Amino acid sequence: MALDIEEQYERIYRYCYFRLRDRHWAEDVTQETFLRWLSSDTYRDTGQTLQYLYTIARNLCIDEGRKPHSEPLPEDMPAEPDDPLLSLALRSELDGLPPEDRELVLLRVVNEVPVGVLCRLYGVSRFALYRRLRGILKRLRQRLEG
Repeated sequence: MALDIEEQYERIYRYCYFRLRDRHWAEDVTQETFLRWLSSDTYRDTGQTLQYLYTIARNLCIDEGRKPHSEPLPEDMPAEPDDPLLSLALRSELDGLPPEDRELVLLRVVNEVPVGVLCRLYGVSRFALYRRLRGILKRLRQRLEG
């Protein structure tokens, strides 16, 4: 699989940002994700690059979330990346979702991760993934319309 590093870097960063809610930490975790991917010859040529990248990023986000952070962020740093795709209402509804559902919507809808990669990442069938995603999106649509 040919991998466009710049495109995947932006998507992994977006994933990390939405998991951590902090630009500085998301940048650090994204960079560490790619450093670990580049230093590992094991998975790079197996055709599971995206799955491996998201697995590394997810694990690093979990580790980062466990750490106590006492260093203040610079005040001039923007609170979040420029993302014209998400309105305030949608962002509010996404924040109300359980973390796993929010992550699935982010990966599939925002980052456009292929269904096959998500199935391997979550260990579910295509049918189960489609059904779960359809249910999440239906609930979001109902909340936004109501």
